This record gives sequence, C-alpha cells and structure tokens, in this order.
Amino acid sequence: MTQEVKFYSTNRLVKSEDLNHHGTLFAGRAAEWFVEYGFIAASTLLPPHSIICVKIHGMTFQRPVKAGETICFESCIITTGKTSLTAYIKMHHSLKEDVIVDGFITFVHINNETRPTPHDIIIEVSEEYQDLLKRAESLPRHTH
Repeated sequence: MTQEVKFYSTNRLVKSEDLNHHGTLFAGRAAEWFVEYGFIAASTLLPPHSIICVKIHGMTFQRPVKAGETICFESCIITTGKTSLTAYIKMHHSLKEDVIVDGFITFVHINNETRPTPHDIIIEVSEEYQDLLKRAESLPRHTH
C-alpha cells in the first residue's frame, strides 16, 4: 500500500504542571508529547495495538518554552522499512514557524506475540520533503 506524506497537527497549552524547576517546559513532558504525536501519525497507517516505539532519534531544544505558550506539534511518517515506520515530529510556537524541537521516532509493527511483522506500507515522498527524507535515511537503522 503506497501512501503520501501527510502531516498531522495538534496544539498544546503549556501549563504550570508541565514545567521544570527552571520554570520552562520539562524535557520529559516534551518527550512524552513527542512520542505521542509520532504515534498518532503511525496509527493513521496501522492499528494502534500493533505499533511499538523502539527509538527516539534526536530531540534538541532550540529555545525554552514557558507557561502560557501554545505550541504546535506536527508529525508525519516519512519513511518505512519492512516492519518499521519512521515518524518526523517538530514542535513550534503555534503562531510562528520557529522550530523549538524536532526529530524522528522509529516504530515497529508487531504481531500478537509482539514479534516484528511486515506491514507492506510504502511512503511516497514528494520533492517538497526530499530533505526531510534524506535526514531520516541517515539515521542509524533499527534491525527490523
């Protein structure tokens, strides 16, 4: 099954319970959201119960995020392997395109015994996303 790259967007309000001891967005909370929105993109192609996260590839903050800011997460599946899906996720301010953090997550399609199983999905990447694809293809490959 061939699919085109499709982005999914979700906005979040950063609240006081999301902050660290410096008063900025706690990286652990951002990582939780990062994985969640990557999973959302993967679950548009495969049943959610058959997907597991195996690796987060990079997640470097470009600037701190404070309480009261609204941030937008955009995610898509950018490439696939035999049993894997690689999602690209970026977080930016909801009103601007300034990227605060971005990176990739590898998910694996599993069967009922939690063994990797082929998914037969191919992502067709248009010219617009070729640089993103090159970044994804340069990531260390998971063995699945």
